[in-house]
Amino acid sequence: MEVPPLKSLLETTAITVFCALTAIVGVSQSSPSTSAASTASSSTKVYANIDQDSGWSSCGACAGINGKGATVPYSLTEDNKSPSIDGRSAKFWIGGSTKYADALWWKELGANPNVSHFIYDVYFYYTNSSAPQALEFDTNQNVGGRRYIFGTQCNVAAKQFDIWNMSGYWMHTGVACSAPPAYTWNHLTWEYERLNGQTYFISVTYNGVKHYINRYGGSRGAGGGELNVAFQMDENGHAINYNVWLDKLSLTAW
Repeated sequence: MEVPPLKSLLETTAITVFCALTAIVGVSQSSPSTSAASTASSSTKVYANIDQDSGWSSCGACAGINGKGATVPYSLTEDNKSPSIDGRSAKFWIGGSTKYADALWWKELGANPNVSHFIYDVYFYYTNSSAPQALEFDTNQNVGGRRYIFGTQCNVAAKQFDIWNMSGYWMHTGVACSAPPAYTWNHLTWEYERLNGQTYFISVTYNGVKHYINRYGGSRGAGGGELNVAFQMDENGHAINYNVWLDKLSLTAW
């Protein structure tokens, strides 16, 4: 789901894993556009080890459809030595007995209107591959009177990665993401760009295999300045409680 903007936790996006408006989108294996292929410069900002940062915000009900989801228990526990890559992973948990419940966490990084190209990089680990409906990894930016939601999810139910369309629905990419391997660290990297007033999804690299997406997702009017990263857990129809550990979460921006 979309992270509520700083000024209003009531403004949320109608996101659901099984959205009736989901559109099928093909995956391009061609090289990215000239703009997307631009390289980082001396002005590049690296937000490293975000999973270790304090001050994460979260919500449960606001992560549901139209911001009116179920109220379920959830938690974030930082500085976990195991499982971990660097000795300080963050453990996210969702509980309760409500089918298709969601929990959303986000970390504000401070407005940075000068950056428009992003690389979201994270390692994630879990122990129950039958529990998630989807795992969502996002970046959100408010700049120039527009809101850009770089929403992505490993749609376990649909067995592929999705990207968010600002018109209000998920778009399938055709890139496989069935239940990720359990009891191991999965490595996920998304590259995207704010381009010509739209979100432009360039590529996804999953456990060492890169796929070019080359798809646009739009934007919408919004005030203020904001930049954050987000992570969301969705339970499936069996309402199985589960944990996900994140480590080495970073956002590179230029």
